[in-house]
Amino acid sequence: MTTPKGWTRREFLTSVTAGPAAVLIAQALGCRQAGARRPNIVFILVDDLGAHDLGFTGSRYYRTPHIDRLAARGMAFTRAYAAAAVCSPTRASILTGRWPARLGITDWIRAGRDGGLIGPDRANPSGYDENPAFKLATPRNALFMELGETTIAEVLREAGYATGHVGKWHLGPDEFLPAGQGFDENAGGADIGHTENYFDPYHNEGAPIPSLPPRRPGEYMTDREADEACAFIRRHRDRPFYLNLCHYAVHTPLQAKEEDIALFRDKPPSGGQKDPVYAAMIKSVDDSVGRITELLEELGLTRDTYVYFFSDNGGLHTVTDNSPLRMGKGFPYEGGIREALIVSRPGTIPEGALCDVPVSSVDFFPTIVRSAGGRPPGDRAIDGLDLSGLLSGKDALPADRDLFWHFPHYWWGDRVRPWSAVRSAGWKLIRFYEDGRHELYHLDEDQSEARDLAASRPDIVEALGRRLDAWLAETGAKLPRTRPGAL
Repeated sequence: MTTPKGWTRREFLTSVTAGPAAVLIAQALGCRQAGARRPNIVFILVDDLGAHDLGFTGSRYYRTPHIDRLAARGMAFTRAYAAAAVCSPTRASILTGRWPARLGITDWIRAGRDGGLIGPDRANPSGYDENPAFKLATPRNALFMELGETTIAEVLREAGYATGHVGKWHLGPDEFLPAGQGFDENAGGADIGHTENYFDPYHNEGAPIPSLPPRRPGEYMTDREADEACAFIRRHRDRPFYLNLCHYAVHTPLQAKEEDIALFRDKPPSGGQKDPVYAAMIKSVDDSVGRITELLEELGLTRDTYVYFFSDNGGLHTVTDNSPLRMGKGFPYEGGIREALIVSRPGTIPEGALCDVPVSSVDFFPTIVRSAGGRPPGDRAIDGLDLSGLLSGKDALPADRDLFWHFPHYWWGDRVRPWSAVRSAGWKLIRFYEDGRHELYHLDEDQSEARDLAASRPDIVEALGRRLDAWLAETGAKLPRTRPGAL
Protein backbone atom coordinates (compact mmCIF):
# COMPACT_ATOMS: atom_id res chain seq x y z
CA MET A 1 0.00 0.00 0.00
CA THR A 2 1.34 3.45 -0.90
CA THR A 3 0.66 6.55 1.13
CA PRO A 4 -0.36 9.94 -0.29
CA LYS A 5 2.33 12.57 -0.30
CA GLY A 6 2.59 14.32 3.06
CA TRP A 7 1.33 11.37 5.14
CA THR A 8 3.23 8.84 7.17
CA ARG A 9 2.25 5.21 6.68
CA ARG A 10 0.90 5.11 10.26
CA GLU A 11 -1.33 8.14 9.65
CA PHE A 12 -2.70 6.68 6.44
CA LEU A 13 -3.35 3.27 7.97
CA THR A 14 -5.07 4.95 10.89
CA SER A 15 -7.33 6.82 8.49
CA VAL A 16 -8.51 3.71 6.68
CA THR A 17 -8.83 1.41 9.68
CA ALA A 18 -10.70 3.76 12.00
CA GLY A 19 -13.88 2.69 10.19
CA PRO A 20 -14.95 1.42 6.77
CA ALA A 21 -12.63 3.20 4.35
CA ALA A 22 -15.31 3.61 1.73
CA VAL A 23 -17.52 5.46 4.20
CA LEU A 24 -14.72 7.82 5.21
CA ILE A 25 -13.84 8.62 1.63
CA ALA A 26 -17.43 9.09 0.54
CA GLN A 27 -18.14 11.46 3.40
CA ALA A 28 -15.03 13.53 2.78
CA LEU A 29 -15.95 13.89 -0.89
CA GLY A 30 -19.40 15.11 -0.03
CA CYS A 31 -21.13 11.95 -1.26
CA ARG A 32 -24.10 11.07 0.91
CA GLN A 33 -26.73 8.43 1.17
CA ALA A 34 -30.29 9.46 0.44
CA GLY A 35 -31.77 11.29 3.42
CA ALA A 36 -28.42 11.83 5.21
CA ARG A 37 -27.77 15.31 6.56
CA ARG A 38 -25.34 17.36 4.53
CA PRO A 39 -22.36 18.49 6.59
CA ASN A 40 -22.24 21.83 8.34
CA ILE A 41 -19.32 24.16 7.69
CA VAL A 42 -17.73 26.40 10.32
CA PHE A 43 -14.89 28.47 8.86
CA ILE A 44 -12.86 30.33 11.51
CA LEU A 45 -10.55 33.02 10.16
CA VAL A 46 -8.19 35.00 12.39
CA ASP A 47 -6.75 38.37 11.38
CA ASP A 48 -2.93 38.67 11.31
CA LEU A 49 -2.23 35.47 13.27
CA GLY A 50 1.33 34.22 12.84
CA ALA A 51 1.96 30.66 11.70
CA HIS A 52 3.83 29.91 14.95
CA ASP A 53 1.51 31.74 17.34
CA LEU A 54 -0.17 28.50 18.48
CA GLY A 55 0.84 25.77 20.87
CA PHE A 56 0.64 23.00 18.28
CA THR A 57 2.82 25.01 15.86
CA GLY A 58 5.54 25.51 18.44
CA SER A 59 4.73 28.54 20.59
CA ARG A 60 5.86 28.28 24.21
CA TYR A 61 4.51 31.69 25.18
CA TYR A 62 0.97 31.88 23.84
CA ARG A 63 -1.69 29.50 25.23
CA THR A 64 -4.09 27.85 22.80
CA PRO A 65 -5.43 24.61 24.34
CA HIS A 66 -8.74 24.66 22.43
CA ILE A 67 -7.09 25.25 19.05
CA ASP A 68 -4.49 22.59 19.86
CA ARG A 69 -7.30 20.16 20.66
CA LEU A 70 -8.97 20.99 17.35
CA ALA A 71 -5.71 20.13 15.59
CA ALA A 72 -5.45 16.87 17.52
CA ARG A 73 -8.97 15.95 16.41
CA GLY A 74 -8.34 16.72 12.75
CA MET A 75 -5.67 17.34 10.15
CA ALA A 76 -3.05 20.06 10.47
CA PHE A 77 -1.26 21.36 7.39
CA THR A 78 2.36 22.42 7.75
CA ARG A 79 2.61 24.16 4.34
CA ALA A 80 -0.63 26.07 4.04
CA TYR A 81 -0.54 29.48 2.37
CA ALA A 82 -2.69 32.57 2.17
CA ALA A 83 -3.08 33.79 -1.41
CA ALA A 84 -1.82 37.21 -0.30
CA ALA A 85 0.30 38.74 2.44
CA VAL A 86 -2.46 41.20 3.37
CA CYS A 87 -6.09 40.66 4.32
CA SER A 88 -8.68 41.62 1.66
CA PRO A 89 -7.15 39.61 -1.22
CA THR A 90 -6.96 36.46 0.89
CA ARG A 91 -10.54 36.88 2.08
CA ALA A 92 -11.72 37.19 -1.51
CA SER A 93 -9.72 34.12 -2.53
CA ILE A 94 -11.32 32.05 0.23
CA LEU A 95 -14.86 32.98 -0.77
CA THR A 96 -14.37 32.58 -4.55
CA GLY A 97 -11.56 30.07 -5.07
CA ARG A 98 -9.87 32.51 -7.45
CA TRP A 99 -6.46 34.15 -7.40
CA PRO A 100 -6.58 37.74 -6.11
CA ALA A 101 -4.82 38.93 -9.28
CA ARG A 102 -7.73 37.58 -11.31
CA LEU A 103 -10.19 39.46 -9.09
CA GLY A 104 -8.30 42.75 -9.21
CA ILE A 105 -8.08 42.70 -5.39
CA THR A 106 -4.36 42.74 -4.67
CA ASP A 107 -4.19 45.04 -1.65
CA TRP A 108 -6.37 45.71 1.36
CA ILE A 109 -9.54 47.54 0.39
CA ARG A 110 -9.89 51.26 1.15
CA ALA A 111 -13.46 51.76 -0.06
CA GLY A 112 -14.46 54.40 2.48
CA ARG A 113 -11.17 56.15 3.08
CA ASP A 114 -8.02 57.56 1.46
CA GLY A 115 -10.00 58.99 -1.46
CA GLY A 116 -11.38 55.57 -2.30
CA LEU A 117 -15.10 56.38 -2.28
CA ILE A 118 -17.09 54.46 -4.89
CA GLY A 119 -18.56 56.68 -7.60
CA PRO A 120 -22.18 56.77 -8.78
CA ASP A 121 -21.43 54.20 -11.49
CA ARG A 122 -20.66 51.70 -8.68
CA ALA A 123 -17.63 50.48 -10.62
CA ASN A 124 -14.17 49.48 -9.50
CA PRO A 125 -11.44 51.94 -10.46
CA SER A 126 -8.98 51.59 -13.30
CA GLY A 127 -5.72 53.36 -13.97
CA TYR A 128 -2.73 53.97 -11.74
CA ASP A 129 -1.75 55.75 -8.56
CA GLU A 130 1.32 57.96 -8.96
CA ASN A 131 3.04 58.94 -5.75
CA PRO A 132 6.07 61.20 -6.33
CA ALA A 133 7.81 59.48 -3.43
CA PHE A 134 7.87 56.17 -5.31
CA LYS A 135 9.65 55.05 -8.46
CA LEU A 136 6.71 53.04 -9.78
CA ALA A 137 3.12 53.91 -10.57
CA THR A 138 0.95 51.21 -9.09
CA PRO A 139 -2.40 49.84 -10.34
CA ARG A 140 -5.42 51.00 -8.40
CA ASN A 141 -6.82 48.32 -6.17
CA ALA A 142 -10.46 47.28 -6.23
CA LEU A 143 -12.82 49.00 -3.80
CA PHE A 144 -15.05 45.93 -3.45
CA MET A 145 -15.46 42.33 -4.52
CA GLU A 146 -17.66 42.32 -7.61
CA LEU A 147 -21.22 41.06 -7.17
CA GLY A 148 -20.72 38.93 -10.28
CA GLU A 149 -18.30 36.71 -8.38
CA THR A 150 -19.76 33.45 -7.06
CA THR A 151 -19.10 32.88 -3.37
CA ILE A 152 -19.25 29.82 -1.15
CA ALA A 153 -22.26 31.39 0.57
CA GLU A 154 -24.16 31.79 -2.69
CA VAL A 155 -23.56 28.21 -3.76
CA LEU A 156 -24.46 26.77 -0.35
CA ARG A 157 -27.51 29.00 0.13
CA GLU A 158 -28.82 27.80 -3.24
CA ALA A 159 -28.33 24.25 -1.94
CA GLY A 160 -30.50 24.97 1.11
CA TYR A 161 -27.88 25.99 3.67
CA ALA A 162 -28.37 28.70 6.26
CA THR A 163 -25.49 31.13 5.72
CA GLY A 164 -24.11 33.51 8.31
CA HIS A 165 -21.16 35.89 8.58
CA VAL A 166 -19.75 37.07 11.91
CA GLY A 167 -16.89 39.53 12.34
CA LYS A 168 -14.58 41.24 9.87
CA TRP A 169 -15.59 41.52 6.20
CA HIS A 170 -13.37 44.13 4.47
CA LEU A 171 -14.57 43.32 0.94
CA GLY A 172 -16.59 46.44 0.23
CA PRO A 173 -19.42 48.63 1.59
CA ASP A 174 -23.15 49.00 0.96
CA GLU A 175 -24.46 46.45 -1.55
CA PHE A 176 -21.09 44.67 -1.44
CA LEU A 177 -21.45 43.70 2.23
CA PRO A 178 -22.20 40.06 3.23
CA ALA A 179 -25.92 40.34 2.42
CA GLY A 180 -25.01 41.06 -1.21
CA GLN A 181 -22.61 38.14 -1.41
CA GLY A 182 -24.81 35.25 -0.30
CA PHE A 183 -25.08 35.57 3.49
CA ASP A 184 -28.49 35.46 5.16
CA GLU A 185 -27.14 37.00 8.35
CA ASN A 186 -24.35 39.45 9.16
CA ALA A 187 -23.03 40.42 12.59
CA GLY A 188 -19.99 42.67 12.41
CA GLY A 189 -19.21 42.73 8.70
CA ALA A 190 -18.55 46.32 7.61
CA ASP A 191 -16.45 48.53 5.37
CA ILE A 192 -13.52 48.55 7.79
CA GLY A 193 -10.28 46.65 8.10
CA HIS A 194 -10.08 46.73 11.88
CA THR A 195 -11.79 48.06 14.94
CA GLU A 196 -10.29 50.96 16.85
CA ASN A 197 -11.94 49.78 20.04
CA TYR A 198 -12.17 46.12 21.10
CA PHE A 199 -14.57 47.02 23.90
CA ASP A 200 -18.25 47.83 23.41
CA PRO A 201 -19.19 50.28 21.92
CA TYR A 202 -17.08 49.17 18.94
CA HIS A 203 -16.14 51.78 16.38
CA ASN A 204 -13.76 52.72 13.58
CA GLU A 205 -12.79 56.32 12.81
CA GLY A 206 -15.34 57.42 15.38
CA ALA A 207 -18.26 55.62 13.73
CA PRO A 208 -20.02 52.54 15.16
CA ILE A 209 -20.13 49.22 13.34
CA PRO A 210 -23.74 49.16 12.07
CA SER A 211 -24.10 45.38 12.12
CA LEU A 212 -22.65 45.06 15.63
CA PRO A 213 -24.63 47.60 17.70
CA PRO A 214 -23.75 48.31 21.32
CA ARG A 215 -25.03 45.69 23.74
CA ARG A 216 -23.08 45.65 27.01
CA PRO A 217 -20.61 48.48 27.69
CA GLY A 218 -17.09 47.11 28.00
CA GLU A 219 -17.91 43.72 26.43
CA TYR A 220 -14.88 42.36 24.57
CA MET A 221 -15.35 42.03 20.81
CA THR A 222 -14.05 38.46 20.46
CA ASP A 223 -16.50 37.37 23.15
CA ARG A 224 -19.32 39.16 21.32
CA GLU A 225 -18.35 37.44 18.06
CA ALA A 226 -18.39 34.07 19.82
CA ASP A 227 -21.86 34.87 21.19
CA GLU A 228 -23.14 35.75 17.73
CA ALA A 229 -21.59 32.60 16.24
CA CYS A 230 -23.06 30.32 18.89
CA ALA A 231 -26.48 31.93 18.50
CA PHE A 232 -26.35 31.32 14.74
CA ILE A 233 -25.50 27.65 15.30
CA ARG A 234 -28.31 27.22 17.81
CA ARG A 235 -30.84 28.86 15.49
CA HIS A 236 -29.94 26.59 12.61
CA ARG A 237 -29.07 23.37 14.41
CA ASP A 238 -31.80 21.45 12.55
CA ARG A 239 -30.61 22.28 9.01
CA PRO A 240 -27.22 22.40 7.33
CA PHE A 241 -25.44 25.68 7.93
CA TYR A 242 -22.35 27.57 6.81
CA LEU A 243 -20.85 29.94 9.37
CA ASN A 244 -18.10 32.34 8.31
CA LEU A 245 -16.56 33.44 11.63
CA CYS A 246 -13.90 36.06 10.91
CA HIS A 247 -12.42 37.52 14.07
CA TYR A 248 -11.19 41.10 14.11
CA ALA A 249 -8.49 39.88 16.51
CA VAL A 250 -5.54 39.73 16.55
CA HIS A 251 -5.17 42.84 14.38
CA THR A 252 -3.86 46.01 16.01
CA PRO A 253 -4.60 48.00 18.11
CA LEU A 254 -3.44 45.64 20.80
CA GLN A 255 -6.26 45.61 23.36
CA ALA A 256 -7.37 42.78 25.62
CA LYS A 257 -9.19 42.00 28.84
CA GLU A 258 -7.13 42.87 31.90
CA GLU A 259 -7.70 39.46 33.52
CA ASP A 260 -6.27 37.77 30.42
CA ILE A 261 -3.31 40.13 30.18
CA ALA A 262 -2.46 39.32 33.80
CA LEU A 263 -1.94 35.66 32.88
CA PHE A 264 1.03 36.60 30.70
CA ARG A 265 2.46 39.69 32.35
CA ASP A 266 5.06 37.78 34.38
CA LYS A 267 5.60 34.97 31.92
CA PRO A 268 9.16 34.74 30.56
CA PRO A 269 9.45 35.55 26.84
CA SER A 270 10.01 32.77 24.34
CA GLY A 271 12.21 34.11 21.60
CA GLY A 272 10.50 37.19 20.24
CA GLN A 273 7.08 36.16 21.57
CA LYS A 274 6.72 38.32 24.63
CA ASP A 275 3.81 40.75 24.43
CA PRO A 276 1.23 39.95 27.14
CA VAL A 277 -1.55 41.96 25.45
CA TYR A 278 -1.10 40.18 22.13
CA ALA A 279 -0.99 36.87 24.01
CA ALA A 280 -4.27 37.76 25.71
CA MET A 281 -5.84 38.53 22.32
CA ILE A 282 -4.79 35.10 21.06
CA LYS A 283 -6.27 33.59 24.21
CA SER A 284 -9.60 35.29 23.43
CA VAL A 285 -9.65 33.65 19.99
CA ASP A 286 -8.77 30.31 21.57
CA ASP A 287 -11.63 30.73 24.06
CA SER A 288 -13.96 31.43 21.13
CA VAL A 289 -12.85 28.25 19.37
CA GLY A 290 -13.51 26.35 22.58
CA ARG A 291 -17.02 27.74 22.84
CA ILE A 292 -17.80 26.77 19.23
CA THR A 293 -16.48 23.22 19.52
CA GLU A 294 -18.13 22.66 22.90
CA LEU A 295 -21.47 23.84 21.51
CA LEU A 296 -21.18 21.48 18.56
CA GLU A 297 -20.59 18.63 21.01
CA GLU A 298 -23.52 19.74 23.19
CA LEU A 299 -25.85 19.75 20.18
CA GLY A 300 -24.55 16.44 18.84
CA LEU A 301 -23.21 18.10 15.69
CA THR A 302 -19.48 17.42 15.98
CA ARG A 303 -19.43 14.50 13.55
CA ASP A 304 -21.70 16.42 11.16
CA THR A 305 -19.51 19.52 10.99
CA TYR A 306 -16.32 20.47 9.17
CA VAL A 307 -14.40 23.05 11.21
CA TYR A 308 -11.71 25.05 9.40
CA PHE A 309 -9.18 27.24 11.20
CA PHE A 310 -6.94 29.64 9.25
CA SER A 311 -5.40 33.14 9.17
CA ASP A 312 -5.67 35.73 6.41
CA ASN A 313 -1.93 36.50 6.34
CA GLY A 314 1.15 36.17 8.48
CA GLY A 315 1.73 37.78 11.84
CA LEU A 316 2.89 41.38 12.06
CA HIS A 317 6.62 40.94 12.64
CA THR A 318 6.82 43.98 14.93
CA VAL A 319 4.28 42.37 17.25
CA THR A 320 5.06 38.65 17.20
CA ASP A 321 7.94 36.37 16.25
CA ASN A 322 7.31 34.28 13.12
CA SER A 323 10.69 32.55 13.19
CA PRO A 324 11.99 30.37 11.78
CA LEU A 325 9.95 31.99 9.01
CA ARG A 326 11.28 35.29 7.66
CA MET A 327 9.51 38.63 8.24
CA GLY A 328 5.71 38.81 8.39
CA LYS A 329 2.54 40.49 7.15
CA GLY A 330 2.89 42.30 3.82
CA PHE A 331 6.25 40.78 2.91
CA PRO A 332 6.81 38.15 0.20
CA TYR A 333 8.67 35.88 2.59
CA GLU A 334 7.22 32.85 4.35
CA GLY A 335 6.38 34.80 7.49
CA GLY A 336 3.95 36.88 5.46
CA ILE A 337 2.10 34.12 3.62
CA ARG A 338 2.45 30.79 5.41
CA GLU A 339 -0.38 30.03 7.82
CA ALA A 340 -1.57 27.51 10.35
CA LEU A 341 -4.41 25.43 8.87
CA ILE A 342 -6.61 22.89 10.62
CA VAL A 343 -9.51 20.95 9.12
CA SER A 344 -11.47 18.80 11.55
CA ARG A 345 -14.44 16.47 11.31
CA PRO A 346 -14.15 13.49 13.66
CA GLY A 347 -15.19 10.27 12.02
CA THR A 348 -14.43 11.62 8.55
CA ILE A 349 -10.97 13.19 8.76
CA PRO A 350 -8.34 11.10 10.56
CA GLU A 351 -7.43 12.55 13.92
CA GLY A 352 -3.94 13.82 14.64
CA ALA A 353 -2.84 13.72 11.01
CA LEU A 354 -0.18 16.03 9.60
CA CYS A 355 -0.02 16.96 5.92
CA ASP A 356 2.99 18.72 4.40
CA VAL A 357 1.49 19.16 0.92
CA PRO A 358 1.48 22.85 -0.09
CA VAL A 359 -2.10 24.16 -0.24
CA SER A 360 -3.58 27.62 -0.72
CA SER A 361 -6.56 29.64 0.44
CA VAL A 362 -7.99 29.35 -3.09
CA ASP A 363 -8.53 25.64 -2.31
CA PHE A 364 -11.24 26.22 0.29
CA PHE A 365 -13.97 27.14 -2.19
CA PRO A 366 -13.91 23.90 -4.24
CA THR A 367 -13.31 21.78 -1.14
CA ILE A 368 -16.23 23.21 0.84
CA VAL A 369 -18.59 23.26 -2.14
CA ARG A 370 -17.85 19.62 -2.95
CA SER A 371 -18.17 18.52 0.67
CA ALA A 372 -21.64 20.06 0.70
CA GLY A 373 -22.61 18.05 -2.37
CA GLY A 374 -22.40 21.01 -4.76
CA ARG A 375 -20.32 21.83 -7.79
CA PRO A 376 -18.20 24.91 -8.51
CA PRO A 377 -19.55 27.11 -11.32
CA GLY A 378 -18.44 26.08 -14.77
CA ASP A 379 -18.53 29.53 -16.36
CA ARG A 380 -15.29 30.86 -14.87
CA ALA A 381 -11.82 29.79 -13.86
CA ILE A 382 -11.69 28.27 -10.38
CA ASP A 383 -8.03 28.30 -9.40
CA GLY A 384 -8.30 26.22 -6.23
CA LEU A 385 -8.14 22.45 -6.03
CA ASP A 386 -10.48 20.17 -4.11
CA LEU A 387 -8.62 18.96 -1.02
CA SER A 388 -11.11 16.18 -0.24
CA GLY A 389 -8.67 13.52 -1.38
CA LEU A 390 -6.02 14.78 0.99
CA LEU A 391 -8.51 15.02 3.83
CA SER A 392 -9.64 11.43 3.31
CA GLY A 393 -6.22 9.96 2.55
CA LYS A 394 -7.32 8.78 -0.86
CA ASP A 395 -5.50 11.09 -3.25
CA ALA A 396 -2.58 13.47 -3.56
CA LEU A 397 -2.58 16.80 -5.35
CA PRO A 398 -0.86 17.10 -8.74
CA ALA A 399 2.89 16.96 -8.28
CA ASP A 400 3.50 19.86 -10.66
CA ARG A 401 1.17 22.30 -8.95
CA ASP A 402 2.44 25.87 -8.56
CA LEU A 403 1.30 28.55 -6.11
CA PHE A 404 1.41 32.26 -6.94
CA TRP A 405 1.26 35.69 -5.29
CA HIS A 406 1.02 39.21 -6.73
CA PHE A 407 1.37 42.46 -4.80
CA PRO A 408 1.95 45.37 -7.25
CA HIS A 409 1.81 48.02 -4.50
CA TYR A 410 3.86 49.84 -1.90
CA TRP A 411 3.00 49.18 1.72
CA TRP A 412 4.18 50.54 5.03
CA GLY A 413 5.80 53.50 3.32
CA ASP A 414 8.22 51.79 0.99
CA ARG A 415 9.40 49.03 3.31
CA VAL A 416 7.41 46.63 1.13
CA ARG A 417 7.85 47.33 -2.58
CA PRO A 418 5.89 45.82 -5.50
CA TRP A 419 6.53 42.12 -5.89
CA SER A 420 5.25 38.81 -7.30
CA ALA A 421 6.24 35.26 -6.38
CA VAL A 422 5.84 31.64 -7.40
CA ARG A 423 6.36 28.46 -5.38
CA SER A 424 7.11 25.35 -7.43
CA ALA A 425 8.38 21.94 -6.32
CA GLY A 426 10.10 23.29 -3.23
CA TRP A 427 11.57 26.32 -4.99
CA LYS A 428 10.36 29.88 -4.47
CA LEU A 429 11.12 32.78 -6.77
CA ILE A 430 10.38 36.39 -5.76
CA ARG A 431 10.41 39.18 -8.34
CA PHE A 432 10.82 42.81 -7.29
CA TYR A 433 9.51 45.25 -9.87
CA GLU A 434 11.50 48.39 -9.05
CA ASP A 435 14.75 46.90 -10.36
CA GLY A 436 13.66 43.58 -11.91
CA ARG A 437 15.69 41.74 -9.28
CA HIS A 438 14.89 38.13 -8.35
CA GLU A 439 15.49 36.17 -5.18
CA LEU A 440 15.45 32.37 -5.20
CA TYR A 441 15.12 30.02 -2.23
CA HIS A 442 14.87 26.26 -1.83
CA LEU A 443 12.24 26.03 0.88
CA ASP A 444 12.68 22.31 1.54
CA GLU A 445 16.21 23.07 2.72
CA ASP A 446 15.89 26.70 3.80
CA GLN A 447 12.47 27.65 5.14
CA SER A 448 13.99 30.74 6.74
CA GLU A 449 14.93 32.05 3.27
CA ALA A 450 18.41 32.90 4.46
CA ARG A 451 20.31 31.77 1.33
CA ASP A 452 19.42 33.53 -1.92
CA LEU A 453 20.38 31.12 -4.73
CA ALA A 454 19.44 33.34 -7.68
CA ALA A 455 23.04 33.97 -8.73
CA SER A 456 24.06 30.32 -8.55
CA ARG A 457 20.93 28.85 -10.18
CA PRO A 458 20.05 31.07 -13.15
CA ASP A 459 18.41 28.05 -14.81
CA ILE A 460 15.80 27.84 -12.03
CA VAL A 461 15.31 31.61 -12.07
CA GLU A 462 14.62 31.51 -15.79
CA ALA A 463 12.28 28.50 -15.61
CA LEU A 464 10.24 29.87 -12.72
CA GLY A 465 10.25 33.33 -14.25
CA ARG A 466 8.56 31.92 -17.33
CA ARG A 467 5.94 30.21 -15.17
CA LEU A 468 5.31 33.45 -13.32
CA ASP A 469 5.04 35.44 -16.56
CA ALA A 470 2.53 32.95 -17.98
CA TRP A 471 0.41 33.10 -14.82
CA LEU A 472 0.44 36.91 -14.72
CA ALA A 473 -0.73 36.99 -18.34
CA GLU A 474 -3.40 34.31 -17.89
CA THR A 475 -4.94 35.98 -14.83
CA GLY A 476 -4.82 39.46 -16.34
CA ALA A 477 -2.74 40.68 -13.43
CA LYS A 478 -2.18 44.44 -13.36
CA LEU A 479 1.53 45.28 -13.26
CA PRO A 480 3.25 48.35 -11.85
CA ARG A 481 5.01 50.60 -14.32
CA THR A 482 7.75 53.21 -14.22
CA ARG A 483 6.36 56.57 -13.20
CA PRO A 484 7.07 59.32 -15.76
CA GLY A 485 9.87 61.47 -14.51
CA ALA A 486 10.92 59.01 -11.81
CA LEU A 487 14.64 58.55 -11.28
